[in-house]
Amino acid sequence: MPVKNRFAELLPEITAWRRDFHEHPELMFDVNRTAGKVAGLLRAFGCDEVVEGIGRTGVVGIIKGRSDSAGRVIGLRADMDALPITEATGLDYASKTPGKMHACGHDGHTAMLLGAAKYLAETRNFDGTVALIFQPAEEGGGGGREMVADGMLDRFGIQEVYGMHNMPGIPVGTFAIREGAIMAAADQFDIVVTGKGGHAAKPHDCIDTTVVAAHIVVALQTIASRGVDPLKQVVVSVCTVATDSTAHNVIPQQVVMKGTVRTMDPKVQDYVERRLTEIATGTATALGATAAVNYQRGYPVTVNAVEPTGHAVKVAQEVSGRVDADTAPLMGAEDFSFMLNERPGAYIFLGNGDTAMVHHPEYNFDDDAIPFGSSWYAGMVEARMPVS
Repeated sequence: MPVKNRFAELLPEITAWRRDFHEHPELMFDVNRTAGKVAGLLRAFGCDEVVEGIGRTGVVGIIKGRSDSAGRVIGLRADMDALPITEATGLDYASKTPGKMHACGHDGHTAMLLGAAKYLAETRNFDGTVALIFQPAEEGGGGGREMVADGMLDRFGIQEVYGMHNMPGIPVGTFAIREGAIMAAADQFDIVVTGKGGHAAKPHDCIDTTVVAAHIVVALQTIASRGVDPLKQVVVSVCTVATDSTAHNVIPQQVVMKGTVRTMDPKVQDYVERRLTEIATGTATALGATAAVNYQRGYPVTVNAVEPTGHAVKVAQEVSGRVDADTAPLMGAEDFSFMLNERPGAYIFLGNGDTAMVHHPEYNFDDDAIPFGSSWYAGMVEARMPVS
């Protein structure tokens, strides 16, 4: 198709942008260099409007089509932030900032959407308006929530939103998507167990918080195995356990546990939050201790609307002919969910080939995926807003 051919021509230029972003990773909302380069390129492409500072450091570029008779506005989103990981790829363009790297491919997402922006500004072969959304702080900061809270969707009249993420383990050029819940809600919790510390040789004079914590960890596993319908997805993981003692012969006064909960259903999410608190506090009480639970809800479930998912599948099919339209949902989380909570849309995966998994120090985005991703972004605009 013409779009794909154009992106094959643009591949060296888009790859150069991607590798520049890769060399200069930035975290959370502190993406000033990345956002500045994105805004500069959008202006150079001839976007009709470029707005910076949305959701603190987000950027939105506006491109108007040949006409606006239908009054339709489509949003395309890419994330810009990196991760606090030390890179171990050995690449010529590896991170120049110790302790930071693009280990999730957001450099590739940003570059692919910029490629689509250049093409759309050149051709304007659509009837309506496209909003190019470059988001900070996907990796835990809730940048999507901040851009929505800043009024982005209403300000630009966005009616539908579409996003994409690369996926190792899927062949380059293959897309994967599903209707409904595709990624999980991600919550986190802290449990502070307080007992009575003392000498390990006199446990009868103590309330051993390590024993209490161990019972809580085991009991929490019954939430998924005995409390939730086996056909419902749920993960409850205690990931850190730390005491206030470092000695071999001291029973600690306090133990702090931290963990995560992943769910696909709001009712299951409510149940898990309630039961986690009941189990932790009840188990501690039964063993003579106390437990304080701080449960924090994070990113909501990422839900693909039915009709937009159909549009996304059709465009992906036209781009490559390889689409898994009923891929299994993932228990990872994605803050594009905040935008999908406000507007209908869809989130799709694009194969990154046989590479290290995301969030791994040896991960690297496969530049051969760029023409497919940029073609899908641009194709969504042309398909949803055809010239009349």
